[in-house]
Amino acid sequence: QVQLVESGGGLVQAGDSLRLSCAASGRTFSSSAIAWFRQATGKEREFVAAISWSAGSPYYADSVKGRFTISRDNAKNTVDLQMNSLKPEDSAVYYCAARYLAARTRSNEYNYWGQGTQVTVSS
Repeated sequence: QVQLVESGGGLVQAGDSLRLSCAASGRTFSSSAIAWFRQATGKEREFVAAISWSAGSPYYADSVKGRFTISRDNAKNTVDLQMNSLKPEDSAVYYCAARYLAARTRSNEYNYWGQGTQVTVSS
């Protein structure tokens, strides 16, 4: 099993940057794909970015491509999401999620979830 805890959220202005971190515990982390999803108030949860267990080519939603970067450090059991050029529409609760081996973009393919961290971008 994998336990996940997100951190790094906060209130920023449009154009600012934030770095979210997902700390994982559990002996299967190094063989887990990790993804970030987000859910804005009144909207469905949506895919943001994902990285496989081997840190191969990551996946990004079109809405964040070129602005967000996902990375992992298996030695530290962490996956970070660097978010640059933030926009008000990026405001949401951000969740990290884990599944075995390969990254996927659908939330129902992930078995483990963190509690989420709030990101608010003011205009």
